[in-house]
Amino acid sequence: QVHLVESGGGLVQPGGSLRLSCRASGRIRSINTMTWYRQVPENERELVAAISSGGDTNYADSVKGRFTISRDNAQNTAYLQMNSLKPEDTALYYCTADLLRTTEWGTGARGTYRGQGTLVTVSS
Repeated sequence: QVHLVESGGGLVQPGGSLRLSCRASGRIRSINTMTWYRQVPENERELVAAISSGGDTNYADSVKGRFTISRDNAQNTAYLQMNSLKPEDTALYYCTADLLRTTEWGTGARGTYRGQGTLVTVSS
């Protein structure tokens, strides 16, 4: 089994900062891309930021210059540093990981996993 757990969300005033974490655990051999998404009810999900195993990154235009994605490969963890937060950043943030895991038979299996998410609310 593989689990992704996000943390770090909460209530913050406009202009404030938060740092989200996404930790993957289980019988993981390697992780390729880790991606942060956000979703507001009745809206489609939005890709916020992604980072490859080699550290290449890409961002949504709406967060460029304010958000920074990073990762710690040894800890199977991705981070999202969010600065200069705006009310429109309010959403459920969740991460996904494209990874290779070890099955119960000892073979490798690739798949994409996601966590339950952490809620970010930007409000005065």
